[in-house]
Amino acid sequence: MSEQSPMPSVSSSIPTMQSLKRVRTRHFQTAKEQGSKFTGLTSYDQLTAQIFDAAGIDFLLVGDSAGNNVLGYETTLPVTVDELIPLTRAVAGAVKRAFVVADMPFGSYETGALEALHTAVRFMKETGAHAVKLEGGVRSADQIRRIVDAGIPVMAHIGFTPQSEHGLGGHIIQGRGEGAEQLLADAHAVEDAGAFAVVMEMVPADIAKRVTAELRIPTIGVGAGPDVDGQLLVWTDWAGLTTGRIPRFVKQYADLRGILTDAATAFKADVQGGAFPTEEQSF
Repeated sequence: MSEQSPMPSVSSSIPTMQSLKRVRTRHFQTAKEQGSKFTGLTSYDQLTAQIFDAAGIDFLLVGDSAGNNVLGYETTLPVTVDELIPLTRAVAGAVKRAFVVADMPFGSYETGALEALHTAVRFMKETGAHAVKLEGGVRSADQIRRIVDAGIPVMAHIGFTPQSEHGLGGHIIQGRGEGAEQLLADAHAVEDAGAFAVVMEMVPADIAKRVTAELRIPTIGVGAGPDVDGQLLVWTDWAGLTTGRIPRFVKQYADLRGILTDAATAFKADVQGGAFPTEEQSF
């Protein structure tokens, strides 16, 4: 009798994040359980969404950071639902694999659970997004629970929450000293409310590691050290388009500002010098 091949283990039969044809909420949980890191970038348009999707980025956040990076605002506070909906629709319509998260802007969920649900429903109906994100821990638990109860996945956001930057006194690291207990309370509150994952922004690495160990749901770091389940960056920071102060937690993987500046300078010189267009570019 021939020797039989061993049966595959349960873990080997579970697809990795990289092998998925479409990322779903359950895959974030599977990645945490397997110890497989996942990645996210912001995106606000069709072209970057297609590029990041093809590169295998696992989720794309259509963030209210569009205020700083697309709409010309100094902060995220002026951003409206009506401004984010067409951006989210463009991103969701461009991807084949990546999970798309719509950011709920300031003023669209703070007054209560029903307002939050109304905003979340608009995003899901009008954009094709797969989930919504909102800021706040304990203070936003009722809103998260109401949205989740309606069948809409929620990504939570704790630590430094940009929509609350004035109340927090600026870009201040959260979770230090006595603040660690509040961060832990916020993390457990969003998990208990039904969030499928939680972003932690500008949090000390040791506290982020503790939160990640305590929570059943995946944690996503934005300046929260290496011991979280996934990492998220604003793409314009990451690609070197942003000017001025770059957050310490950002690693710039390209210098697109320099590349585009050189291209624009060369174009102007060619036009003024008669080198463009040539016969090749003419009819």
